[in-house]
Amino acid sequence: MKRYGSVIGVKEEKLDEYKKLHAAVWPEILSMIKECNIQNYSIYLRKLPDGNHYLFSYFEYAGEDFEADMAKMAADEMTQKWWKETDPCQQPLVDRTDGQWWADMEEVFHCD
Repeated sequence: MKRYGSVIGVKEEKLDEYKKLHAAVWPEILSMIKECNIQNYSIYLRKLPDGNHYLFSYFEYAGEDFEADMAKMAADEMTQKWWKETDPCQQPLVDRTDGQWWADMEEVFHCD
């Protein structure tokens, strides 16, 4: 199992919409998350002193091939529809790695 953390901005004018979407995540999305070996998935929201809102995600990957599972998720029709709803709410960080939407965070501590 490998842990992942990432961060992305969220547009203030889209906060309520983003929260509403995640208060009732489509069942097909939840199934695909599990099908792609993701567990213990959480997203947190925080307004930082710079005045911007950020989303921080954490999940555990329990599969054998992360790239293949992420490709499977990206190819899924319902996931693509879901992203069409959620992506306009988000503001990717300018310093993220090419090809990323959410920026990776470095794990510096974990306690079981």
